[in-house]
Amino acid sequence: MLENFRLRVFRLVAQHLSFRRAAEELLLTQPAVTQQVKTLEEELGVALFDRAGGKIRLTAAGTALVPFAERLRTLSDEAVSAVALASGDHAGELRLAASQTIAQYVLPQWIARYCTRYPKVHVTLHSGNTDEVLDALVKGDVQMAFIEGPEQRKDLRIEPFLEDHMVLVVPAHHAWANREIALDDLKSAPLLMREFGSGSRRVVEQALRDAGVNLRDCHVVMELDSTEGLLQAVEAGLGVTFVSRWAVRNQLALQTLRVARVKGLRLARQFAMVFPAGPDATGNAGDFRDLVLMAANEVPSLARKRV
Repeated sequence: MLENFRLRVFRLVAQHLSFRRAAEELLLTQPAVTQQVKTLEEELGVALFDRAGGKIRLTAAGTALVPFAERLRTLSDEAVSAVALASGDHAGELRLAASQTIAQYVLPQWIARYCTRYPKVHVTLHSGNTDEVLDALVKGDVQMAFIEGPEQRKDLRIEPFLEDHMVLVVPAHHAWANREIALDDLKSAPLLMREFGSGSRRVVEQALRDAGVNLRDCHVVMELDSTEGLLQAVEAGLGVTFVSRWAVRNQLALQTLRVARVKGLRLARQFAMVFPAGPDATGNAGDFRDLVLMAANEVPSLARKRV
């Protein structure tokens, strides 16, 4: 990498506010990371972190340095990509962030295809809820993001690439299994939901509102911060939940969970790629965008419909 190593160390410590986390990511010892930061502080003649009270905080000088460190990292990536392209090759980094359903069930095979085509590109994928993913993109921690459900922001460019359907999942021997139920029946069921900030939760809330139901009218018994957690909770008999059709395919094949249809409730949403506002993505991000559009177009038509 062309990025100045001390600035890279500083950037990661600033990102995590942890010398330990930065050391783990850099595959260095914690004293080595501390020494790199100390040397950078000596070069600049100013403290970058306040270590008082057992907690790490950025000083005013450290806060001022962060955006420049991010810009230099981006410039380094662009330089590596430009040189590789000029020599007829691809190299550098591709940093992605995706909300959990896309990260776990959609992107892995497409990333594998990309890595086969461009083996010199180092790909990283971070997952979180929609708010966390977009925050990482705005901060410049990733080059492109993937989200579920509607999102409108003027500082971002959002490009849908695949329609998804959410389904109501129930235990295998539930009375609603493979049946259609009335919307009023849903109000009395123990409902499991994703946490605030989740794109999946927003889609469910909006669909209920469109059908004339407020989430407060439902019996929400638990909130979990992952789709896998929701599915495990349903299997344990703790309630019913809404998840993407992508997430529940294995459980349906194994018949450990079933789907129920809710009359009058439409839970379609768009999976979308997100970029900073401005020109179209180029380099590694642009290549991955093209691959995603091609791969999404190849998804069998049967998989585009409800489970």
